[in-house]
Amino acid sequence: MTTHATERGPAGPVTGDPAGDPATWDADAAVDALYAAHWRRLVRLSVLLVGDVGTAEEVVQDAFVALHGRWGRLRDPDRAAAYLRQSVVNRSRSVLRHRGVVDRHAARERRPDDASPADAPLLDDERRARVLAALRALPRRQREVLALRYYLDLSEADIADTLRISRGAVKSHASRGSAALRTLLEGHDL
Repeated sequence: MTTHATERGPAGPVTGDPAGDPATWDADAAVDALYAAHWRRLVRLSVLLVGDVGTAEEVVQDAFVALHGRWGRLRDPDRAAAYLRQSVVNRSRSVLRHRGVVDRHAARERRPDDASPADAPLLDDERRARVLAALRALPRRQREVLALRYYLDLSEADIADTLRISRGAVKSHASRGSAALRTLLEGHDL
């Protein structure tokens, strides 16, 4: 298991690996090492963004498949972990956009007497479900910044790099998102 410091390091999971220079690894060896080091945390990140474990696992799997296919074209193999994080965030966004289209279409097609009951919370823990629901209620950027900051414990620079926004924007989204979460969760015993 990879330590927390390795996952946060600038070079990702392959820095200091005695097996050799990551730039010389083939795609299979690189993806195996990255998978072992980052799979679980990337799935958790995606769950925070899409709210569904199965979908999150698919998102992360697709990110690893894409990385494998691009491995030979990566300019900096040491930044593969950052590439994976960015890929997971972007693919999670795509899932949410697709869900929105499907939901809007289903709503148009549904007759009023076909109304379905509200979905049961994904997680059994009521507290976690409230926090996740509040997180999902935030605007996309705020939700992404807070997930990257507090779940993956990324620095402002790493978050800015992952989302391709400025550090100032990261600070702004984090501040606004935290304030909105406090408001949404106000009155709940957390």
